[in-house]
Amino acid sequence: MFASGPETGHENRGVSRPLLVPMRFIWPYGGSRVFLTGSFTRWSEHIPMSPMEGCPTVFQVICSLSPGYHQFKFFVDGEWRHDDRQPFVNGNYGVVNTVFIARELDVVSPSVSPEAPSRSHMDVDDVFICSEPVPTISDADLEVSRQRAATFLSRHTAYELLPDSSKVIALDVNIAVKQAFHILHEQGIPMAPLWDSFKGQFVGVLSALDFILILRELGNHGSNLTEEELETHTISAWKEGKVHLSRQIDGNASSYPRCLVHAGPYDSLKDVVLKILRSKVAMVPIIHSASQDGSFPQLLNLATLSEVLKCILRHFKHSSSSLPILQQPICSIPLGTWVPEIGELNGQSLAMLRPNASLGAALSLLVQADVSSIPIVDENDSLLDVYSRSDITALAKDKAYAQIRLDEMSIHQALQLCQDANSINGQRCQMCLRSDTLHKVMERLASPGVRRLVIVEAGSKRVEGIISLSDVFRLLLGV
Repeated sequence: MFASGPETGHENRGVSRPLLVPMRFIWPYGGSRVFLTGSFTRWSEHIPMSPMEGCPTVFQVICSLSPGYHQFKFFVDGEWRHDDRQPFVNGNYGVVNTVFIARELDVVSPSVSPEAPSRSHMDVDDVFICSEPVPTISDADLEVSRQRAATFLSRHTAYELLPDSSKVIALDVNIAVKQAFHILHEQGIPMAPLWDSFKGQFVGVLSALDFILILRELGNHGSNLTEEELETHTISAWKEGKVHLSRQIDGNASSYPRCLVHAGPYDSLKDVVLKILRSKVAMVPIIHSASQDGSFPQLLNLATLSEVLKCILRHFKHSSSSLPILQQPICSIPLGTWVPEIGELNGQSLAMLRPNASLGAALSLLVQADVSSIPIVDENDSLLDVYSRSDITALAKDKAYAQIRLDEMSIHQALQLCQDANSINGQRCQMCLRSDTLHKVMERLASPGVRRLVIVEAGSKRVEGIISLSDVFRLLLGV
């Protein structure tokens, strides 16, 4: 398409070469093969762009350019494209994007930014100067989206979540806690329903949070629970001990064991979602009994928000316009937890830790902040990894919990133990951009094993926020 022309970015007229500035170019709209070309390559060289780790739809490349005015364009899967969200003009080669590099960099486009080895918070915030206002959704469109989503969820039942064939794991309350957590780790599941054969009922669940509380109790010098007892300590005994532990922590607030939160196959999807949100659990068992007294219950499935989200995406696949909120960028809607902007007083704090922080500090934060995961960041707040509640079950393998002290093991060391356990397609950190639409975020969250997305700045991977499955459904249902 493009013929050779005079180069504007790499002229070298005589004695000294101009200063070259590393610039990061971003194509955030997906594709299989993406290339960059522009005036700085004389429109003749196609520079391959690489997908960003954890964000396969975001491509990037760094080029060294001289100060001045440059034009560029993207070649995506055989088609010439430009980015409507970046400055663009009509030129000799059609519609092209533009960038101006000052000799003293002060303002740059958010998607084409100078690459620097390190940045302060102020430096990063300075580059977020949008060339055009972010579109916002009207209250009417938001209400229409919520009504239609709620109507769909009310008219469909949990029966639609049942797969044609699957394996559901339940644990007997009389097996040892240590063996139970080893099963959770080996099966790659965050929780399992508990069966009491004496009562003939499902009586609760065992989750990664239980293991966190047990490890913290083991690390407590005044604990009545020893490592030797953990070998024979049954789930039933732990649940009774958990009640006493709750009394010590919360007074009488949690002194009684909670009833099992479950749903029936003919409960509406809306009821299933509300039970998960209100109980703050990862999943609810779908239990059916042919008897009126509930005897001889059958465990059919474990309902998750991810499975419900798949139903929504399938239903609105060819009519996404009926939910106007789906096409909105996530930065323009009240979704997720964001790092407060400078000067913002009402922003909810986002819990983050450095890799050299202790595992004990991470577990305390997971419990006290009532969060399911913590972004692990470097000194520039760029994302390195994520530590989740379910990662703790990796310590059950080979009795690793008996060989460590929580305050002496770092998060980095703990993550080495679960490097392959909770990765999705080889990636542990699932990310998105603030410019991604809600529809794209929902598609990613509907993938197996994905429970949250970390919002990062393109290029630097500086953490800007986090979005969970629960956040999406709170938005859709307005709860």
